[in-house]
Amino acid sequence: MKRYAMTVLLRDDPEIIRRYEAYHANPWPEVNEALLNCGIQKMFIYRFERTLFMFMETVDDFDVERDFARYAEDPVVKRWDEMMASFQEPVAGAPETAKWVEMKEIYALEQ
Repeated sequence: MKRYAMTVLLRDDPEIIRRYEAYHANPWPEVNEALLNCGIQKMFIYRFERTLFMFMETVDDFDVERDFARYAEDPVVKRWDEMMASFQEPVAGAPETAKWVEMKEIYALEQ
């Protein structure tokens, strides 16, 4: 199992935030299926004000670039991702073409 943490900002608009949460309360089944099919076993998204934090657990051979590209090939997923991207803006310091950016793990407590 691999773990990933990522972050992005929502646009500073209460209606955008409301809509984003509403979509994620009832995600399209094709999106969930595509996430599972590309190797993501668990995914959680948390929000504090405009900041989103996503935590994923994946299969051992998961590769972010390869497997997210495979996930995004589905036309329904493409529509979902384009809509979600319209609600988002990158965090400070993100690469120019990125929305979600990977965060570095600096502490883990496991038993």
